[in-house]
Amino acid sequence: MVTKTAAATASVPASKFIPLSMSAFLGLFIVGFVGFSHMEAVHNAAHDTRHSLAFPCH
Repeated sequence: MVTKTAAATASVPASKFIPLSMSAFLGLFIVGFVGFSHMEAVHNAAHDTRHSLAFPCH
């Protein structure tokens, strides 16, 4: 029989904090830096990717 302690149960949400925060940071970086970049090639690549994923950008 396997028993779970309170410490093991409480650590599950804490173990997901780093991946979730890194994913949010990556998303903000992509939208903030790449999407609004003044370099035309980078901006156009992000723009075409958003359109291919049916993400509204206008």
